[in-house]
Amino acid sequence: MIGICAAALVACAQTHSELPAANFVSPSEGPGPDYLIGPLDSLNIFVWRNQEVTTTVTVRPDGRISVPLIEDLSATGKTPTQLARDIEEKLSVYIRNPIVTVIVSGFVGPFAQQIRVVGEAVEPQSIPYRANMTLLDVMVSVGGLTEFAAGNRASLVRNEGGSQREYTVRISDLIRYGDTSANVTIYPGDVIIIPESFF
Repeated sequence: MIGICAAALVACAQTHSELPAANFVSPSEGPGPDYLIGPLDSLNIFVWRNQEVTTTVTVRPDGRISVPLIEDLSATGKTPTQLARDIEEKLSVYIRNPIVTVIVSGFVGPFAQQIRVVGEAVEPQSIPYRANMTLLDVMVSVGGLTEFAAGNRASLVRNEGGSQREYTVRISDLIRYGDTSANVTIYPGDVIIIPESFF
């Protein structure tokens, strides 16, 4: 039985491809993709010369916010600038030519962009995506591997063109042996699955 399971695992591993090593980020790195607002993000909404409608809100779990004079407004999936323009449009009914700035102060991001780590990490969790993020950054955020982890049998699941693709990642080589060739680039929405060692 153990032989059959091992053969199945080897077959599965052979169907997964490996990702190329991540490039080192230069000191003059540019900005990443625009940040999209997600549920539970904290937003400071500043309305110039209108202190009574300036406020701080948390995006509700349903992805909407309520601010003075506006009961419900969709916020998730928008950039802070897009949301500011939407608020200006709604406020223009009550205020002449409102100027709005949205500042994100607590970052969670939309579910589709969060990085999820499950299995034998010290602290499995979802973490917000950051520009130029690598596998090493993710593993630092989750506290590394447990003593029972089979880090070199870990998988990275990625959405590519509407379909899921699975890659093998060598987390043990990266964090236990310092093999930088095992450090790969992480993209928004990646899921990292770390199995338990059999012995």
